[in-house]
Amino acid sequence: MVLLQISEPGQSPEPHQRRRAVGIDLGTTNSLVATVRSGTPETLLDNEQQHLLPSVVHYGDAGDVTVGRLAYDQSSDDPLNTLISVKRFMGRGIEDIKTLGSQLPYEMIASDSGMPNFKTVAGAISPVAASAEILKVLVGRAEQALDGALDGAVITVPAYFDEAQRQATKDAATLAGVKVLRLLNEPTAAAVAYGLDQGGEGVIAVYDLGGGTFDISILRLSHGVFEVLSTGGDSALGGDDFDRAVAQWIAEQAGLEDNLDPSQQRKLLIEARKAKESLSECQQVELTVAGWSGVLERQQLDALIDPLIDKTLRACKRALRDAALKPEDVVNVVMVGGSTRTLRVRDKVTKAFGREPLVNIDPDRVVAIGAALQADVLVGNKSGDDMLLLDVIPLSLGLETMGGLMEKIIHRNTTIPVAKAQDFTTFKDGQTAMSIHVLQGERELISDCRSLARFELRGIPPMVAGAAKIRVSFQVDADGLLNVSAKELASGIEAHIEVKPSYGLNDEDVTRMLKESYTHARDDMQVRALREQQVDADRMYEDLAAALKEDGRKLLNDNEFHCLEVALKDLDEVRHSENHREIARHIEMVAKTSEEFAARRMNASIQRALAGHSLDEVEKDV
Repeated sequence: MVLLQISEPGQSPEPHQRRRAVGIDLGTTNSLVATVRSGTPETLLDNEQQHLLPSVVHYGDAGDVTVGRLAYDQSSDDPLNTLISVKRFMGRGIEDIKTLGSQLPYEMIASDSGMPNFKTVAGAISPVAASAEILKVLVGRAEQALDGALDGAVITVPAYFDEAQRQATKDAATLAGVKVLRLLNEPTAAAVAYGLDQGGEGVIAVYDLGGGTFDISILRLSHGVFEVLSTGGDSALGGDDFDRAVAQWIAEQAGLEDNLDPSQQRKLLIEARKAKESLSECQQVELTVAGWSGVLERQQLDALIDPLIDKTLRACKRALRDAALKPEDVVNVVMVGGSTRTLRVRDKVTKAFGREPLVNIDPDRVVAIGAALQADVLVGNKSGDDMLLLDVIPLSLGLETMGGLMEKIIHRNTTIPVAKAQDFTTFKDGQTAMSIHVLQGERELISDCRSLARFELRGIPPMVAGAAKIRVSFQVDADGLLNVSAKELASGIEAHIEVKPSYGLNDEDVTRMLKESYTHARDDMQVRALREQQVDADRMYEDLAAALKEDGRKLLNDNEFHCLEVALKDLDEVRHSENHREIARHIEMVAKTSEEFAARRMNASIQRALAGHSLDEVEKDV
């Protein structure tokens, strides 16, 4: 008897052969790579037995590129060519980073892509290219540990990364030669690690405070399903800001001048970071900087960083409100990111949620571990039935409609991947093209939202206003990337666009858009109602004016024609006013006055259609 080799679903057809997959935490301060071996996730070590790779890239005079600790060691002596925290610049515009001002020890120059480039001895270096160098080192470490080329990687990103920032991350992976299985939100990756290892159930909060970004995600865990209920955070807030607050205090105490050169700034930040980390284990630390000696106590550190921690807690409150939950509804709080080692952070999070947070998995490694578990599933080593991830989009996506209104197609906190469609129509008779304006935001007017892309649908068959049916479809994939298409259903003509904005939202924009959506909710509803009434009045005015011009004298006597003319004139006078009740009253009055005229036009249209046809022919057609 001959045996036929088969394989289980999701498994390799070759016995005992596992595909090589890794999870990569591409962090602001540190990065690392993990994989699953013998069913256990583990982070991979470098030749010096270190898990963490500092996210630092140095460019030398001879064209050499150094990544990691060796690069970090050169940051004080050669700050302009040593790139630190490049993740903060991913998918951003040159205008977005000007708010950081003197805090940046770099020379930044604009580029054609819209993202800022770093001016180095090696030329203009983009954040994407620098991130690719970090990824190359991590991939090399993984290939050495796994003894072969990788079949794919799951790369984590902050939950608050928008389309531009996610696309920039994917571009960096492509540049590094990495096959991306999926971009995974960092808080969700942490939930994977804790949920699978501990079998957690119920609602959890993932508090992720890294070197340069903060994320809060509220998730529901149930029978292996991870559903993100809401997200929030700040894409430019993290441990680096703690360091800057301490450095500012040291500079003031030491009487240092404000206009420190880049090398002095970097040295000051290094000392500030060392002091902050020391105060996680002791009550005070002695400092010696530029001839000044002093003491920084933990109480003083707490006072310096409290305003920054409070910003994260406000984001936590908003995320809970979005999920319609209270702090007491949260079963567990998971701490992620090296900055959560700061004792003040843990104390304030404990008080805010009314429970001790989980810290039994290394907060620096938990994200990479969760990504590795997901990669193991996606590459086919483990059945996908073991895990289901349901991420959400952070801000609503929609289109501009008449009156400058934002029509939301996919609302914020909708689970992804998702595809939604909505039908629209033409506004004017004979309209053969339509401009599609894609937007992101929570407000009702497009002027208060962010423009993502524009494209046109041409070739619409000329019809009367309102007759054409244009279906606009939005698709957000598992990585949070958006595609929009528009199709005229009668003719089948179609146009589409892959939304790749040149740069992402800055932290002020994100905070403003969410905050204003709450504070202006009532006003926005009133403005939207007014604009909709104005659009209805415009449409009624144009339709009736055209009808009177064409058939008014043929179907109406002089008195009837005059009455409609007066009603139409009155509508014209109020249709652009700010009194929506007055507009609505005139719309209703014109509608009633024109009912008989509309009925006569319809009858005349039917008679013209039946002219020359016998009753038998009509019944046969029916």
